[in-house]
Amino acid sequence: MTDPVADGVRAVLPLRMADGARADLLLFRPAGVPRAALLWVPALGVSARHYEPLAQALASLGIAVAVHEWRGHGSSDRRAGRRHNWGYQTLLTDDLPVSLAALTATFPDTPVLLGGHSLGGQLSTLLASITEVPLRGIVLVASGAPYWRRFRPWVGLAYVAAPLLAHLVGRLPGRQIGFGGNEARGVIADWARSGRTGRYAARGMSVDLEAALRGQRAPVLALRLGDDWLGPESSLLFLLDKMPGARRTVGVIGSDDLAGAKADHFAWMKMPARIAIRIGEWLD
Repeated sequence: MTDPVADGVRAVLPLRMADGARADLLLFRPAGVPRAALLWVPALGVSARHYEPLAQALASLGIAVAVHEWRGHGSSDRRAGRRHNWGYQTLLTDDLPVSLAALTATFPDTPVLLGGHSLGGQLSTLLASITEVPLRGIVLVASGAPYWRRFRPWVGLAYVAAPLLAHLVGRLPGRQIGFGGNEARGVIADWARSGRTGRYAARGMSVDLEAALRGQRAPVLALRLGDDWLGPESSLLFLLDKMPGARRTVGVIGSDDLAGAKADHFAWMKMPARIAIRIGEWLD
């Protein structure tokens, strides 16, 4: 691990996956002994560095944070295209477990949390349902299952068009179409399937993810943004209902919590203090 930067909080841990892919894990240490350690998974197409304000706010509350880097973005040495493709199987059985193992090794004997934003929250719940690491809880921000019946009717068209476009181009050109980043066609295929059917499955994985979610028992904190059409209440509840054995705490973040800014899918990332406080209060 490299030396922390001058503020004594942020550090970078280079990781190598089983297939040779590389990426950096961003670590944020509290000043004292951490009361919990959170692995945070970004939204689709968002690099880890964009969550530094959230991680620093949580570290100031005594919560250690490791921000995962999506394969294909930021510090990752892979980029999606004709020659490089992957799906949920790679993310759930290789990349995310490597980040989780690094977090638990860095902060041993510390209660572990999983959490994420948007698709990152979904992947966090799936990882929680299949990992053998004991978990203190799951934190979801602006997340929910993508099932089309829980959104505006036209959203269902995206679950047909996006995988077709990704197949034609070799990747989803998210930067050009204004959705996500440049995404692997396997990721888009798995995401679109869950959007069309309302069920989670990963090509190449023999695990029944829906059954695994039903057995997930770690408590969940779910924070919804009041002006977020990408993460409506119906979508969030659909995801939470997949984990009937998990105690849930649901809250809403409004513009008053964001200094008057619109409480939408991404604006909170620039002013996450209130969300960090809510996470700390829930942990207490």
